[in-house]
Amino acid sequence: MAEAKFDIISIGDTTLDMFLEIDEATAVCNIDKEACVLCINYADKVPVTKVTKVPAVGNAANNAVGSARLGLKAALYTILGDDSPGQEAFEKLKSEGVATDYIQFDKNKGTNYSAVINFKGERTILVFHEHREYSLPKLDKSRWIYFSSLAAGHERLHAQIPALVKETKAKLGFNPGTFQLKEGVEKLRPILTVTEVLLVNREEAQRLVGKSKDIKKLLTDLKKEGPEIVVISDGPKGSYAFDGKTAYFLDIFDAPIVERTGSGDSFSTGFIGALTYGHNMAEAMRWGTVNAAFVIQHIGAQKGLLTKEKLEEVLSQNPKFQPKKI
Repeated sequence: MAEAKFDIISIGDTTLDMFLEIDEATAVCNIDKEACVLCINYADKVPVTKVTKVPAVGNAANNAVGSARLGLKAALYTILGDDSPGQEAFEKLKSEGVATDYIQFDKNKGTNYSAVINFKGERTILVFHEHREYSLPKLDKSRWIYFSSLAAGHERLHAQIPALVKETKAKLGFNPGTFQLKEGVEKLRPILTVTEVLLVNREEAQRLVGKSKDIKKLLTDLKKEGPEIVVISDGPKGSYAFDGKTAYFLDIFDAPIVERTGSGDSFSTGFIGALTYGHNMAEAMRWGTVNAAFVIQHIGAQKGLLTKEKLEEVLSQNPKFQPKKI
């Protein structure tokens, strides 16, 4: 069998993020502290204290950049707008060492755009995604495929992704986005049955397999849908992983929080990166958690992404930071 050209090919949308930092609004939480609401007076002019532009982001793009930082041969299939933000994204990805072989330009539509309201370390994202006509180009052999958030128009990939995995024997990391989650388990099952690692947060897990608060039940129910490994992140409460035999919990790695965008993507990148380098599931949790801890110390999803050398240095300095069996 031919040797793989890439370690990982990421598949998903790419956006331009504009971060707007505000300090004139009020975050109001109800008594149980579970639901927080960012309140802005209707029809007010709200001062923005800082604006930060971050090109070439999105779940798949973040994974591709993060994987390249970890020393992996990474490529990205995405469709960019045929405009200046799209060209800027292309150059940014290229500068990060991401192979641009499969990046396409939409001649008729612009680049996806997100406005990220940042307040006290938390963020609310207003997202605009163009409708694209996705269809996989001829991809070179890769050890991993990472499939994540796409807008409407991705339905053709429901057949193409499983076929690609079966044909090339690549391992699939699946981090479903909003449009994919809306489709539910039935439509996602062809992908789930060929997935090596499914990566979701607690709310996404509940959306797929029911509203149970029992994390073990969520892990088990998702595992039944086909993935070899199920990972559920729970924000500041830590993360869980289950391979059908052993379930682990790992707390967060303590770090100052500037802004949380990209924490999930950086965890996924570190987790799959560790597996690509031959580590086990427990060590992969450590990689993902530490990678995420450095991303949240910066504005944007990519600035804090670690190199393999830096990540291993942090882990070696914290040998007691280990997951626990549950």
